[in-house]
Amino acid sequence: MKEDIKILYVDDELNNLISFKASLRNKYKIFLAENVGHAYDILRKHPDMRMVFSDQHMPEESGTAFFETLRKEFPNAIRILVTGYTGDLDAVVEAINRGNVFRYMKKPWKTEVLLRIIAEANQHYLASSLLAEKNRELERAYVELDKFAHSVSHDIRGPLAGIMSAAQLAKDIDNPDEIREILTIIGHSAERLDRYILNVHDYYSVRRGEFSISEIDFGALSNDLLEMYEASASSREVQFVIKLNIKEIFTSDETGLRLILTNLISNAFKYQKKKSDERLVEVVIEVNKGIATFLVKDTGIGIKEHYFSEIFNIFFRASLDEPGSGLGLYNVKSMVNKLGGSISVESEYGVGSIFKVELPSK
Repeated sequence: MKEDIKILYVDDELNNLISFKASLRNKYKIFLAENVGHAYDILRKHPDMRMVFSDQHMPEESGTAFFETLRKEFPNAIRILVTGYTGDLDAVVEAINRGNVFRYMKKPWKTEVLLRIIAEANQHYLASSLLAEKNRELERAYVELDKFAHSVSHDIRGPLAGIMSAAQLAKDIDNPDEIREILTIIGHSAERLDRYILNVHDYYSVRRGEFSISEIDFGALSNDLLEMYEASASSREVQFVIKLNIKEIFTSDETGLRLILTNLISNAFKYQKKKSDERLVEVVIEVNKGIATFLVKDTGIGIKEHYFSEIFNIFFRASLDEPGSGLGLYNVKSMVNKLGGSISVESEYGVGSIFKVELPSK
């Protein structure tokens, strides 16, 4: 039985209902209703009903009127009108116009004709569902494009304006100390631009979804991360620790893992409290029973609870204390999803955060 395909038949004649179910009971999940009220009860319990057949001539309401109302409440269900009257052409035309009926079928029906109509209706349902999903994806893409255009304007022009202003100012200064300060400003602006470009690169890497699955050497990966963040840890006076508990071989996309970890670790350094005697960024990596768990803990400024549901949205920033593109956590979430994993966060504002990522071995 094709359990995923549910079909409802509405008819006030019991013999027709029995015949319909007998023809299809071994192929589809069939629901029967003797009146419109019963039909709506069934539909509300099974909103994923794929097709609805209805007799045109029923005592309380015609099939045309039923489909007109049905179209509004359950627009995805494919509607098929059943009639036993040869002179019902006007009713069929009306049903097409008012109820957006896909097909009509004459009584008494032949099983092969019924099966062909269902197959055609199913193809129409699948094509319509695919088109609707593509339209939703297109709408999301337009929203992201609009946000991206705004982000480019702000996050690229801002640092560039800082660099140009500082360079113009340096032309009229001879004091070496002041020039060094200006060069520091230029350096910070250039770093902001570099981070933004890397985030955009990560964004499109995630969108392409090109993976290379291999065994992950967590020892080499942790050494690379320690070396990468050595300067940040020293300059910010942050203790950086990586702990490994690897019990078995783990395979995944190493570039994707690095994207996830570097974004989370960079944020952990970036949002450390400026006035604190104890500053810590700790990464714990465990592999057990085919699952790799990554914990990135920090003693930073934390995240307010009402932001938890938004921090992974594109261009969202929970804090404006530090410069950022709002792409980092969005890229992390997208990569985690593509690798078939999950991500969660625990945070106390003013105390720190713990990001937890779980990924299955590929």
